[in-house]
Amino acid sequence: MGPLKNIALSAALLSLAVLSGCGSAATTTENSTTDGAKEVTLSLRHTQIKETTKTRLKILEDVVKQTETNNPGLKIELEGVDENVNRNQKLKAEMAAGNPPEIFEMFGGSDTQLYVKAGRLLDLTEFLETSGLKDQFVNLEEFTVDGKIYGLPFGGYAEGVFYNKKLFQELGIEVPKTWDEFVQAAEKLKAAGKVPLALAAKDAWVNGMLFNSIWERHVGINGIEGLVNGSTKWTDPNMVKAFEDYAVLVNNGYFTNGALGLPYSEQGAQFLKGDTGMVFTGSWDANRFTTDEAGALKGNIGFFRFPSIAGGAGDQTSINAGYSNGFGFSNNVSPEQKEKIYAFIKEFYSEEVQKRTLLEDKVLPSMKLSDLSGVDPLIAEVIQTINGSTSAYKAFDAIVQPSVNTALGNSLQELIGKVKTPQDVAEKMQKEQEKANKSNK
Repeated sequence: MGPLKNIALSAALLSLAVLSGCGSAATTTENSTTDGAKEVTLSLRHTQIKETTKTRLKILEDVVKQTETNNPGLKIELEGVDENVNRNQKLKAEMAAGNPPEIFEMFGGSDTQLYVKAGRLLDLTEFLETSGLKDQFVNLEEFTVDGKIYGLPFGGYAEGVFYNKKLFQELGIEVPKTWDEFVQAAEKLKAAGKVPLALAAKDAWVNGMLFNSIWERHVGINGIEGLVNGSTKWTDPNMVKAFEDYAVLVNNGYFTNGALGLPYSEQGAQFLKGDTGMVFTGSWDANRFTTDEAGALKGNIGFFRFPSIAGGAGDQTSINAGYSNGFGFSNNVSPEQKEKIYAFIKEFYSEEVQKRTLLEDKVLPSMKLSDLSGVDPLIAEVIQTINGSTSAYKAFDAIVQPSVNTALGNSLQELIGKVKTPQDVAEKMQKEQEKANKSNK
């Protein structure tokens, strides 16, 4: 998940399929090393620039170093960029111009589909099949377009409710299984002077996480997907009901006071202070929740999937889980660069690196691991919750168009700020959806 500011590049992106054949392939440096190996340079853009992602960066740096060691003459140049800047600005502009880095972090789903349509991504299908790597991945759906694979997830995720076990026990709160029980739990926390749900809403995309699950419970994943082809509308009664339930959390004062002025990093910090009972976020935050940063809460944090909503059309015991964060690779490369890209893939996507990522960074593996020993109890609880769910659904920003995603983030901020009603927001979203659907034709 991430905010989309929707840079005005739609027209340029739509014409990329035609333009992509006009660019020249990237050239390989003609110099050679002392042992005769040709020097090859690859640019690699990552988004691991925050203090909370330093472990992930260290793992990436170690993989890069090992890949260079195993491939004399290879130089991989790392560039760290803010995730939102990469996704919404730099990468979009580079795809339009035809000059993305050789290796770059990329989201699956709609982002991958857009860049495949533009003809900018390297087709990995044959390489993955001949190398035997393809069957080692848990799920490549979000990076697969028309049966061909154009990217690789570096980890999985699940979104749900992390909760303060000590606080729940002190207040006699059971893990809620239904929406009514969820509201009752929030009321007990509020009555005890605690914030029921930590929220930092300044970054619009954050608000979409919790809404995504409320939304899915009401309309089902097919209802969300139907927005893109027009078979469902934002103004349908069950869609409006999803906004109304989100507004219940706002109007009852369950969210952090002043949430609209707080950046995302503050959300986890609020929760770890012990003043909030719950926080809805992704498993990527489990790294913070299992380290010394958790303080007295270390070992006292639990996880549950979002409760069921009576009368909803969705799968009421499903979970938002998938494999949408990964690497993409430019097809504007020389044969020598392509060979070294494959070398990087083999080094990065190994059981050793995946297990290290799971243990050290608490990121759910995207590959099938034969050894799960030593896994942190909270991470084990997340994995067990995924395994115990009846189905998994993709995040909405892997389904709807970027402009729609941006509009939704802004609309939820308007609900939080109490400047728009659920019906107002639904009507606004439908207009944005119709505009986006029309531009797709």
